[in-house]
Amino acid sequence: MNTYEGMFIFQDALKDDALEASVKDVREEIEKLGGTIENTARIGRRPFARLQGKRHKAGQYVVMNFLLDADRVSTLLARLRMKEEVFRAQIIRQPAPEEAVAEQKG
Repeated sequence: MNTYEGMFIFQDALKDDALEASVKDVREEIEKLGGTIENTARIGRRPFARLQGKRHKAGQYVVMNFLLDADRVSTLLARLRMKEEVFRAQIIRQPAPEEAVAEQKG
């Protein structure tokens, strides 16, 4: 399993209880695929940088660190695209601790 950091942008119009339910849905999707959530942080509402004629002007950002098999990431992203309340999702693989040390020495 690899360690990943996921940045999830939820619709700005969601109230606190609806946002919590949406975050819980994302956690459950990760766990259904055999992943493990390490931590979750709500960043809050942030305006988007590019607003020219766009319908969405801001979103609610949540960052999750989790463990998941590499071959399951594309399945997770496909499932999240089907969720209306998830505006955007970005998942980045975090280097293992020994990889990070090797990069610093190299």
